[in-house]
Amino acid sequence: MKNNIYKSVLIVASISLFIGCKPNLPVPSPSKGEIDPTRYVSIGNSITSGFADGALYYQGQLVSFPNLISQQLKAAGGGNFVQPLMDPSSVGVGSTGNAPLVLGYSNDCLGVNSLGPVPTATAGDVAAFSNNIYAAQGPFNNMGVPGAKAITVALPGYGNPANGAGNYNPFFTRMAKNVATSSMLSDAMLLNPTFFSLFIGNNDVLLYATSGGAKDFITPQATFSTSINAIVDTLVKHGAKGVIGNVPDITALPYFTTVPWNGLTLRQGQADTLNGVMPFLGISYVFQAGNNPFVIYDASVNTPSHARVIQQGEFILLDVPLDSIKCHKMGTLVPIPNQYVLTATEINAIETAISGYNKTIQAAANNNNLAFVDVNAFLNQTKTGFVFDGVTFNAAFVTGGAFSLDGIHLTPTGNALLANEFIKSINAKYNSTILQVDVTKYHGVIFP
Repeated sequence: MKNNIYKSVLIVASISLFIGCKPNLPVPSPSKGEIDPTRYVSIGNSITSGFADGALYYQGQLVSFPNLISQQLKAAGGGNFVQPLMDPSSVGVGSTGNAPLVLGYSNDCLGVNSLGPVPTATAGDVAAFSNNIYAAQGPFNNMGVPGAKAITVALPGYGNPANGAGNYNPFFTRMAKNVATSSMLSDAMLLNPTFFSLFIGNNDVLLYATSGGAKDFITPQATFSTSINAIVDTLVKHGAKGVIGNVPDITALPYFTTVPWNGLTLRQGQADTLNGVMPFLGISYVFQAGNNPFVIYDASVNTPSHARVIQQGEFILLDVPLDSIKCHKMGTLVPIPNQYVLTATEINAIETAISGYNKTIQAAANNNNLAFVDVNAFLNQTKTGFVFDGVTFNAAFVTGGAFSLDGIHLTPTGNALLANEFIKSINAKYNSTILQVDVTKYHGVIFP
């Protein structure tokens, strides 16, 4: 097996981008149109919060897509947009207490030094979870909470540690007005928003998907619909206008598409050896020299080992331990465990849920005469790539420009592009001329 399972992730190429000069064209004056941007509030999950590279940290929050929108709204009469910022000196913290990722060099189990995502520190700033900042900084316009679902937005005590481990969200603990009673929605309504953006629902299916279907659950459609409608009904009850984004397809995210299903590269002798032992695992596939499918664990397989080869269209997740594949026979004699794989059955359940969620979100926008952003269609463009200002963006991990080093959340460039999708929808719906974000001011993954 070759040392590097997916070279495109780890090999550095010198990349230089030239953005041509533009003629001095007349720029329309920003106009608010039919909206009142005085008190803009944004409700969402990690993407809304500015979470990136696997963690919430100050620099990522500054380029959250709603913060970028708020800067454009100010030119049309918008007010201040307050975010629950991490301390600038903090390393940041992820959902498992981890530090953010950066692109750096490290040695693998074979002693090969290569470039890839590495943590900026051995641990994240977990103390931030117990340091409530509402009194000093709140109330907050950005109600983006990493890990939030549609079904948790209106949940009282969502940040209450007294609920017990796994039953509260520490990212909300640090920003809630009252950890015992506040919900994301109730805290958002403290500002009496005149305009809002809502981008929620990803985690109602994504947390299941990123665990390989081994943890969490897919929110039932009826429960999701009830939650979305209740959120929107509350937001518009005082006459606020707003914009709603839908849920992207997981196949647009590098987290699911970077590791090739047939990335098991063998020499003929290695293939012959596997062909001699695989029947003992109940696998009849004939391995050959070259690329082959990995061996995965699938509980539905009716053999003692529950092992089979992965099929094209199924996914191996980005967090699969590569050293175990390179040095400890994972993916061959040791099937890749369930938590690192999405099977066809799991993918079908995920896609069915997303389709239903997006119909609910579209209907909520239509029924309340709100602007709608097809985030799903926008991110799907990255599968084949699209050109903006002479620069190509795609879903390639590290080099694609749009996605950060966790393979799910956006780079500053990606956030700027997403903010513009929201602004375009706002302008089209409300006859406004909010200026778009200058994407050229923001960067993708930074190479050392």
